[in-house]
Amino acid sequence: MLTACASPIVTQVSNFNQWPSDATGSNFTFIKPRSSASQPPPELELATYQAYAEQELKKLGLQRAPPGQAARLLVELGWISQPQDRTYRQPIYDDRLVFYPPYRNAAGQVFPGYWAPSRFGPAYLGDRLVAYTVQFNQINLRILDNQGSPPGQPRAVFESHAVYEGQATLPTMAPYLVRAVFDSFPGQNGQVRHVKFDRETGAVIRK
Repeated sequence: MLTACASPIVTQVSNFNQWPSDATGSNFTFIKPRSSASQPPPELELATYQAYAEQELKKLGLQRAPPGQAARLLVELGWISQPQDRTYRQPIYDDRLVFYPPYRNAAGQVFPGYWAPSRFGPAYLGDRLVAYTVQFNQINLRILDNQGSPPGQPRAVFESHAVYEGQATLPTMAPYLVRAVFDSFPGQNGQVRHVKFDRETGAVIRK
């Protein structure tokens, strides 16, 4: 029962694009994400996430350019992964037992006093702030188009960011985040939406 009721994996995706209508069948290559020269992205981790993106790009009819061959599309993939502090308001209730004093009924019978929950229910006392930590994971993906652009100045035709907040680390969530970026590609420009995945099967929930 616990497995059947497992909550879905929820990602939030923002999408901006001016996708060219003639891009189908074009070739692409990956470029390194913008980062500090003193802290380049880990090569094996980057290659792993790029492989996830390559699978999705090939589903769109795009092909990776052979080594040494100029590509029309340049794909830049980066990420952010860090713990972040959050707070929420937790209501506080007074649910202590109250004392009901002895009483006498109309027939003269005496009943002793007793302790019991209040007949009005727990009393609301206010809220308190509760702190907790989540793992913030974000995949950033840009596609640049060389065609019709000045040499060395490719223009951005697709930008997307997929975010997941929870307890899972980025290596676990990266396949879902990359798939969320490409879900319903290229999508509506300027749209922010949620893409949900079944936690057991990994399938996108279309409800």
